[in-house]
Amino acid sequence: MTVGRGDGPAPEAPGRFAGPPSTAGDDRRPGLGTDLSRRLGVDLPVFGFSHAVDVVVALCNAGGIGVLGATRMTPDEITAALAAIRARVDDRPFGVDLVLPRGMPEHDDRAAIEAGIPDAHRAFVADLAARYGVPAPEGPGARSRFVRSEETAARQIDAVLASDVDLFAMGIGSPPAAVAGAKAEGKLIVSLVGRPVHARRAVESGADIVVAQGYDAGAHTGTIGTYSLVPQVVDAVSPVPVLAAGGVATGRHVAAALAMGAQGVWIGTAWLVAAEAHTDPIVLARLLAAGSDDTVISRADSGKTLRQVRTAWSDEWARPEAVEPLRMPYQDILVGDLLGAIEQHRVEALMHSPAGQGIAYFDRPTTVAGVLAQLVEEARAALARLGGNPG
Repeated sequence: MTVGRGDGPAPEAPGRFAGPPSTAGDDRRPGLGTDLSRRLGVDLPVFGFSHAVDVVVALCNAGGIGVLGATRMTPDEITAALAAIRARVDDRPFGVDLVLPRGMPEHDDRAAIEAGIPDAHRAFVADLAARYGVPAPEGPGARSRFVRSEETAARQIDAVLASDVDLFAMGIGSPPAAVAGAKAEGKLIVSLVGRPVHARRAVESGADIVVAQGYDAGAHTGTIGTYSLVPQVVDAVSPVPVLAAGGVATGRHVAAALAMGAQGVWIGTAWLVAAEAHTDPIVLARLLAAGSDDTVISRADSGKTLRQVRTAWSDEWARPEAVEPLRMPYQDILVGDLLGAIEQHRVEALMHSPAGQGIAYFDRPTTVAGVLAQLVEEARAALARLGGNPG
């Protein structure tokens, strides 16, 4: 492991980020403000994606912008979570993210999806559970308690539009009705893309901010590396602001993103090792021990490509004799109950987590404020060496 990411100083006051104690000439150090961060009224151009409400709150209160991953939440859960965040961040901006892929079934009908799952796939999953001693599921897991469908997506979108969230991020698809509805409510649209052509389409569809997510990224990721992708997307959609994503883990990465023309960064992996994420200790230990080459891309969780830390789960699905993962949402329903049982009973060999290649920079537990403190100081140092000042 290369760099220890210890705890940094806590925020001085809600919404104001404080770095280490000031030193002589501190006020002359390069700032990190960009046109986008100033437009949004935040101190740091750091957008943090997390499934944990506490992480989103901590990011907002430390000067960044938290974005809640809500794809696996019910509409009622989305409503409650967004209200809870607003109550804890006052008027600071925050976002919510939904994955809205095309080609999903019309209705939330699990029986119909079950009928389309081949027997060979059922047998493979049953054998996997038996060999690793996974107890029978007591109910559906996070991926199988509802079907990823047009019906579900519409209800989730309605919950977002009815809230006072500031940014609506859309991954893998930007339905026109959702974009139009969000704009009518005064919400900014954030689109995640992995190719320049997708960036242009996103802007044509109404995106206000584009996240250029490179191959290094955790979870759903494409095939183009971050360094190759970001400048192409910046050129393709200028003057629409672009965020760099994929492998962003240190202040040097932030400085590089700004040098490539991005207006900020989008980070997800870093928060997994923060106390506010409440990551299971088994998974946390695995994350802290991982290097960049310990992450693999698998379709075993949902049918979509997902970068995760390599475990027996990804290895089993990569065996030559393994069945091919099904397309979404069939794979969700095939493995969802099993994944729920693995998590509930803490079956160590199969427990896993999405993570990007930037996980190599984290080898000890930290906090959201600790990550941000180090990002700021490293970025300022990098920019000072280059003689740049984006602030």
